[in-house]
Amino acid sequence: MQKVSVDKDKCVGCGLCEQSCPEVFEIGDDGVAHVKANSCNLHDLKEIASNCPVEAIKIS
Repeated sequence: MQKVSVDKDKCVGCGLCEQSCPEVFEIGDDGVAHVKANSCNLHDLKEIASNCPVEAIKIS
């Protein structure tokens, strides 16, 4: 199973990941992305990670 993580020190809270896959990502009250789930049947999480402007999302 893949593991999704967000580097909170790098994340700028732009919301692109949440817009792309709200099933997995959400912007928290602290203004950065949080992971809600480690998989999604609807979206390519590696593609979403590659679109992160600050490379804060890791899929392993």
